Amino acid sequence: MNVTSPYPVDQQVHILVVDDAYENLCFIQAVLETEGYQVSLAENGQVALEQFQMSLPHLVLSDVMMPGMNGTELTRQIRKQKDLPFIPILLITAQEQSDVVEGLDAGADDFIKKPVEITELLARVRSLLRLKHSIDEREQMTVMREEFVYRLTHDLRIPLVAADRMFTLVERGKYGTIPDPCQKVIATMKDSNSDLLQMTNTLLEIYKYEAGQKALAYTTFDVKQLTESVIEELRPLAEEKGLELKIVTKSNTNLNHDFHLSGARLELRRVITNLVGNSIKFTDTGSIQIQLEKQDNSLIMRVEDTGCGISPDEQPIVFEREFQGNHRCSGNGLGLNLVRQIVAAHQGTVELQSQVGKGSSFKVRIPA
Repeated sequence: MNVTSPYPVDQQVHILVVDDAYENLCFIQAVLETEGYQVSLAENGQVALEQFQMSLPHLVLSDVMMPGMNGTELTRQIRKQKDLPFIPILLITAQEQSDVVEGLDAGADDFIKKPVEITELLARVRSLLRLKHSIDEREQMTVMREEFVYRLTHDLRIPLVAADRMFTLVERGKYGTIPDPCQKVIATMKDSNSDLLQMTNTLLEIYKYEAGQKALAYTTFDVKQLTESVIEELRPLAEEKGLELKIVTKSNTNLNHDFHLSGARLELRRVITNLVGNSIKFTDTGSIQIQLEKQDNSLIMRVEDTGCGISPDEQPIVFEREFQGNHRCSGNGLGLNLVRQIVAAHQGTVELQSQVGKGSSFKVRIPA
């Protein structure tokens, strides 16, 4: 009886069989084709990789022991190609546990021992194809969700921008004098709309980075001047909480060009604004210090605060998009994720050191 394929009826399941023994290839081909699968044959690992360039199979069934590139090395080479969709690999071995361990380490998904039993072979093939179908469905749902979020945020941005401009006109008296009781209400509504607009813009930026659609316009600029500009912009928020906000520079010389960097100026301004803004938000007393330093042909920026700190459990996931802290001031978690995306696009790194109750230090390193 033919197997019920987990794929659409108009898409025949393609299996690549790799073995240096011709009689084994013919035997497995006959078994699989009887079940309705499309079968391609390769006599060694190198030929199998060449076939990958022409047509991707749904599953690879390979002998372990082959001259030249064996099944384990073939598995390793396939798993190195990160741009490939998930392709399950079933290895056939006549050896003992050592082959299984090495194959699993290389990335194989299952094993079957010689002599091959037809019923066991077909059962393992069906099992791996169900696994692939499940993973493919999940990845497709992820893509659809990302596209939905992008379309939603893109469409939301238009009325939010319009509302922001309308609130500004109302505050300026464009439509008449605002009664005193209404002024605070309108200011609150404007702030809420502004927060929602900022979150929408951040979501759009994150999507562009993740989808590889973000084009960075590189220029050479003075990071120290850019940082000072951000500090002056955020200083009123710090002063409102009685916090000291300062910048410290470390350099081999006193020349200003020591802090010049080639990069996307507006994007790196986002990084500085998000990190300093977060420090102000989560610090009730003490200070925030921004330290700039040139070291090993890299520009290093540290944003250190004396705030509430981040717990050890939260530190490993603080840059994930889904992260939302337990602090009363915690936001939507998008800002730090965008920081990581921007820094990575500049071939840099961002690290966190934090101690609960004593503060946090974010270290950004960007090649200069």
